[in-house]
Amino acid sequence: MKVIDKILLGLSATGMIALMYLVFMVVPADRAQGIVQKVFYVHVPAAWVAFTAFGVTGFFGLRYLMTRDLRFDRLAASSAEVGVYYITMVLITGPLWAKPIWGIFWTWDLRLTTSFILWLLYLAYLILRRSVGDRERRAQLSAVVGLISFLDVPIVYMANRVRASQHPAPVVGGGEGSGLEPIMLFTLLFGLFVFSTTFVLLLRARNGQAALEDEIEQLYLQRD
Repeated sequence: MKVIDKILLGLSATGMIALMYLVFMVVPADRAQGIVQKVFYVHVPAAWVAFTAFGVTGFFGLRYLMTRDLRFDRLAASSAEVGVYYITMVLITGPLWAKPIWGIFWTWDLRLTTSFILWLLYLAYLILRRSVGDRERRAQLSAVVGLISFLDVPIVYMANRVRASQHPAPVVGGGEGSGLEPIMLFTLLFGLFVFSTTFVLLLRARNGQAALEDEIEQLYLQRD
């Protein structure tokens, strides 16, 4: 393990422990929603990382189309794989938060629906990669699908800003009445940092594994 990965692992592990301590021992329960609102400190960072991961997929997919360098395709695919875990976390924590507040786990609200579509799009991206055998063709198709799929990210982000939504309004930049107490804001920002650090760690690990897989694939092709 490289030094940078050891540092990232240490930051991720200690950061996650510190985050859980802040969430359960320091941050007060929300006056309106009670203790269930603490899911917020996992739900929002997970969404942030999912959006970032899919942005990375789109960026490196575009770089691949411009250069035909398979290293960029590998980074795009690795980021998508990690991103799917985070968007899945969003779709799990959201209903856990919603049930005590709304009385239901799910409603086909615009924000929720577009988030579910985002999850399906990137599952389709990963299925596509496993369905196409030719390396170059797989990279080209994946890059196009990754770029198109990323278009849903700003739609998800803007969904409850441009249309009335059952989903809670943004707490930062959400207009009149939005905002967080200082300790809540600090915990949210710290959570964003910890989740982002973990994302970089997982992305580096998966990309390294993918590079080894490509080397093995090339050895098999040369043998044949």
